[in-house]
Amino acid sequence: MTLHVVAIDDHDVALMGVSAVIETCPNAVLVGTFHSVSEFLSSRAEGAVRVDVVLLDLRLGDGSDPFDNVVALQDAGFAVLVFSSLESPYLLRRAMLAGVGGVIQKSQPAETIAAAMEDVARGDTYATADWAALIDSDPLTDAITLSEQQRKVLELYAMGEPAKRVASLMDISPETVQDYINRIRTRYQQEGRRASTKVDLLRRGQEDGYLPGPLDT
Repeated sequence: MTLHVVAIDDHDVALMGVSAVIETCPNAVLVGTFHSVSEFLSSRAEGAVRVDVVLLDLRLGDGSDPFDNVVALQDAGFAVLVFSSLESPYLLRRAMLAGVGGVIQKSQPAETIAAAMEDVARGDTYATADWAALIDSDPLTDAITLSEQQRKVLELYAMGEPAKRVASLMDISPETVQDYINRIRTRYQQEGRRASTKVDLLRRGQEDGYLPGPLDT
């Protein structure tokens, strides 16, 4: 079966690279390139060419969230494989939280990329030895796990909001906010990671992919 592939990347040079890689894959054909998810989705019309898998870069020029991009594509019926340099833990975590079908580095050989596309197009999760190696080397492997409420408190508080303002924004009591903050600090400190100040929490959140880093905004 020939895979019909769409690539979404905001750099024309990168799209040219994708095209070159797809040309070396005997069972794949590139049927479209786009600079954003919205551009791709708005181009779809009844009778449009079949798309089996979408190669999606994590960082796009429109500043869109990988979580939103993956969800939008999957809701539209497309299988999604993140195809990226994977330099940002935050953006990677966002895509993984959305349930992306797989993640692969742009530097991988063409045969590995082809195998990943086939897995994802079938509805499977890309899970080869290379995928396992990526998870093992992932900087998020040792990240602490936070609930959705804890993550929201961490984001607001570490980014500068006072605890009372966080309580107001989240419609919870200041005591609950403080309890969340204390629990988060305790979790980090149990792992031997300093978390006594707001700056510490900001750095820990960035390290674990819960908060955007300097290059993610």
